[in-house]
Amino acid sequence: MKVLKIGTPNPKQQQFFECRKRFIGYGGARGGGKSWALRTKFILLAMNYSGLKLLLLRKTLPELRENHLLPMLAQLHGIATYKQNERAFIFPNGSRIRLGYCDAEKDIYQYQGQEYDVIGVEECTHFTFAQIQFLMTSNRTTRTDFKPRMYFTGNPGGVGHNWFKRLFIKKAYEAGEDPEDYAFIPATIDDNDVLMRSNPEYVKVLDSLPEKLRQAHRFGNWDIFDGQFFEEFRDYPEHYEDRLNTHVIAPFEIPRDWIIYRSFDFGFAAPFSCAWWAVDYDGRLYRILELYGCTKTPNEGVKWPPEKIFEKIAEIEREHRWLKGKHIIGVADPSIWDASRGEPIVEAANRNGIYFTPGDNTRIPGWMQVHYRLSFDENGIPMMYVFNTCKGFIRTMPELQFSNTNPEDLDTTGEDHIADEVRYMCMARPIKPVIKEEKKPFGDDPLNMNPSYRRI
Repeated sequence: MKVLKIGTPNPKQQQFFECRKRFIGYGGARGGGKSWALRTKFILLAMNYSGLKLLLLRKTLPELRENHLLPMLAQLHGIATYKQNERAFIFPNGSRIRLGYCDAEKDIYQYQGQEYDVIGVEECTHFTFAQIQFLMTSNRTTRTDFKPRMYFTGNPGGVGHNWFKRLFIKKAYEAGEDPEDYAFIPATIDDNDVLMRSNPEYVKVLDSLPEKLRQAHRFGNWDIFDGQFFEEFRDYPEHYEDRLNTHVIAPFEIPRDWIIYRSFDFGFAAPFSCAWWAVDYDGRLYRILELYGCTKTPNEGVKWPPEKIFEKIAEIEREHRWLKGKHIIGVADPSIWDASRGEPIVEAANRNGIYFTPGDNTRIPGWMQVHYRLSFDENGIPMMYVFNTCKGFIRTMPELQFSNTNPEDLDTTGEDHIADEVRYMCMARPIKPVIKEEKKPFGDDPLNMNPSYRRI
């Protein structure tokens, strides 16, 4: 009988092998030995538990073939039987490792109704949170000797950057998420002795990357990644009260004399978005409330007809203490005035006493206004704040990425409905760029004329 040879794991990989949490993240930087660790973990589990059902995923079939299928065919020859039509390795004890992919959003449905004791997602930040949530529903078992587990490996960046960062780096858990279920094991190329010995030049490749990519791929820095459209966005709970160097803040009572705006982007099959903004005496925007017409599945609309949407908006404005009795200035996507398919959507708004003016829908100038608002001045204060109750904004805005075809625009295949509505609001009150005061180097100032050097 052939003996399985796996090699010796490094300390981080050993820690990964021994972890028994429900959800386990591993990696962060390139060259940390993620593929070998995940593949080997699956093989060890399959050989140690009879009848175990495992699913190992990559984004595309070519990636799956190169990173896992070919190495496993060589490693498991004489140990497990590979069934090509099922894309699965069958072990003598009845355990099965299925290799899968999930290139398009709809590909996730090939796993609907199936049950896996273990699911591993390599390069998981290439997967949307909706895909991950769907996979979680298949990670279940009736066994008494083994509890379901999911393994995630990945690097900063990609469409899944923010859900991974929330769960494994920031540990900002939501209702139904148990902190005790999660563990993250960071690893960089410095932990991978095998790669360092066989290809020491790879470190130089990583070190020569542009700074943002170097921080992400060399050191696994999750606070920045290449391709993020609103890279200025910051959400630091420790600054919710002092409001410094964060856009997300704790709610407070809105002064009665502050101006209130309402911004709106229509959606039916896709989500609609309505937000209310307060404007302080300096022209700073505060996103104080939002109504986001999205199901529990990201980017899926609740399919409310216009009449129901505006009835709900009117109800909120009648009853909420920050809004009732206020004159509210409305700005909306100009498409709601379109009468080419029948009654314009804006007519339903008017019937409910909700009034809008057409927003400026020019995209690039609009995005620049959003960037201006998100920029911090030299004191760490932006021109836009968001109450931490506005969950739709906080979830979707950081996930948006640049377009592949227009480098100045964002990727419209993302969940951009809130972003569009924010853009209309910013264009309704345009500002100039925030210019940070340049701190001059200390030099001769015999008359003490430089105010930054004066002592009071």
